[in-house]
Amino acid sequence: MSPLRLLSRRESALRIDGEQVFLRMPVRQDYKTWAETRAASSQFLQPWEPIWPTDDLTRRSFHQRVWRYEQEYREGKALPLFMFLSDENRLVGGLNISNIRRAAAQSCMIGYWMAEENAGKGLMLAGLRATIPYIFDVLQLHRIEAACIPDNTRSVRLLEKANFQYEGYLRGYLNINGKWRDHKLYALLASDRLGDGQEQQQISPKPGT
Repeated sequence: MSPLRLLSRRESALRIDGEQVFLRMPVRQDYKTWAETRAASSQFLQPWEPIWPTDDLTRRSFHQRVWRYEQEYREGKALPLFMFLSDENRLVGGLNISNIRRAAAQSCMIGYWMAEENAGKGLMLAGLRATIPYIFDVLQLHRIEAACIPDNTRSVRLLEKANFQYEGYLRGYLNINGKWRDHKLYALLASDRLGDGQEQQQISPKPGT
């Protein structure tokens, strides 16, 4: 049995449970559901994302994506997560923990996407509230950053509801849908979430267990 197969089994066991949803790392078997979900929501998602490559929804591209996710996870650089409805085991979105920095910074960036049919139902907020304790308590980071386009009002409201604090304006920060777009920068510190009830979320297991 190859080390990659062993790695994939361990990663697939990582699960974060929240209200109505759970999150886990992507696996190759997710391809069909992921491709169908992304294709159905393409017009909804593309205004807020980098231009999709022409082969973005192919099986080969997805398998390469999962391989890259596994590499970044193993190197401690990122933790990509797919989000599912708990009662249906149905993919509804994704939440990525990326740019993990150690040493003096102890911080990360988060990004997320939601299928159009599930947008506006509070599911991403539930997923984010479930993931925040994992970032602070398991990954033991001090700071979570998130950037969003100013006119993406849903994303702004999401971060504010999750107690992220607005910190500044980033000019021409990312190339989104073919244009360099300004972004608002938000952040949440480990000390900001004290007393917000997030300790009720369930996490299992820790990385490497």
